[in-house]
Amino acid sequence: MIKNITIIISVVLALFITGCTSNASISTNSALQKTVKESEPKLKEAAEMNVQLAVGYIQRKQYNAARGKLEKAIKQNPNNVDAYKTLAYLYALLGMKDEAETKYQEALELKPEDPDLSNFYGTFLCSIGKNDEAQEKFQVAYSNPFYESAYLAESNAGSCYVEQGEYAKAEPLLRRSLRINPKIAGSLISMAEIGIKTDRFLMARAYIQRYHDASKPTAASLWVQIQAEKALGANDHYVRYARQLIREFPDSDEAGWVEAEARHLPLR
Repeated sequence: MIKNITIIISVVLALFITGCTSNASISTNSALQKTVKESEPKLKEAAEMNVQLAVGYIQRKQYNAARGKLEKAIKQNPNNVDAYKTLAYLYALLGMKDEAETKYQEALELKPEDPDLSNFYGTFLCSIGKNDEAQEKFQVAYSNPFYESAYLAESNAGSCYVEQGEYAKAEPLLRRSLRINPKIAGSLISMAEIGIKTDRFLMARAYIQRYHDASKPTAASLWVQIQAEKALGANDHYVRYARQLIREFPDSDEAGWVEAEARHLPLR
């Protein structure tokens, strides 16, 4: 009898201990789950902060620091599309095309219909010569009725068509973008280039002058202006802009082209 009681007590104690252990495990798991849930918003906030810091680093050309912040942001919140997009932009900026494309694709897996992301990705695809794919992405962006920057996607799509020599497709997109924002530099210079390529030199002059009113001259923009002035027979303007190009961008390809065209003129 005593032996039986001892066995019963042992069984009860074993059950009690097991129950306590089980309850402790449940309590521990619940506490862990609660801690994880409470930390998630903090991690998301930290990821957003790291993306912002990375943008600042990129602006200051501190690329290693920017990359570190963006990789950390992705670890903190693997669903942060801005982190992937910014890292893709950084890779593209540094000429790391394969890495950039991978990050853009990873971002699109998270938000396949995001118009801003499609616009960025389209611009990148155009820069590496994948023009058909680029136009598909641009169309996703500017066809979205809720995308406030649709005119920028139209501008980028139009400029990409200009690079392809598809001027008839480019012009309507560029004109639409300029109706929304008349000072988009990319649209203005692309319209000027269309004017040069289609022998509408007054149009080219008008658009490149608007470009120079809105933006600082570049070697490319001055070259467009020079071509327009030369075709229009405006020799004084031609010499003026040629000298400006050589003075401000002496080592540019455009400066070399001007000097090759006008060997008999004292441009320097």
